[in-house]
Amino acid sequence: AVLRACGGTPLGEEPGRRWAHGRYSAPYLRDSLLDAGAFAETLETATFWSGIPGLYAAVRDALTGTLTEAGTPPLVMCHISHVYENGASLYFTVVSAQGEDPLKHWERAKRAANDAIIEAGGTITHHHGVGTDHRDWYVREAGVLGVEALRAVKRRLDPSGLLNPGVLLPLD
Repeated sequence: AVLRACGGTPLGEEPGRRWAHGRYSAPYLRDSLLDAGAFAETLETATFWSGIPGLYAAVRDALTGTLTEAGTPPLVMCHISHVYENGASLYFTVVSAQGEDPLKHWERAKRAANDAIIEAGGTITHHHGVGTDHRDWYVREAGVLGVEALRAVKRRLDPSGLLNPGVLLPLD
């Protein structure tokens, strides 16, 4: 009723069935794209409902600007992957030419996107986790007090520092 009141049109069950049928096919396209000189990467973030438009624009512009500047204008797609009472997760898919050095090419774009996420008030992670790719931005997001709290928990639960050293937080 809410969607209809906002101009939505029911499409029935067919779009959902099409999605369910092909949901695991898309990841396999990545190999074909790599062979053709393109890459497809994903990243995700989340924020409060009021922050969705600004976060979307900031990340889209960071990716588009960085990759276009490098001579490989991208296709940047985004959908809401998870919804919550107070916000949602934005899931971006980026397709672009690989450039001369594909790893450095994507790293530059990903850094720009990560900076945009933090500056726009999004979280650097959602369902993909933190890991070393997001660690430095996670530290920025958590702040001094947050990092101190996480280090205290880590010291208490893993006093020998055996569990994923340097993954969630930089080594002391």
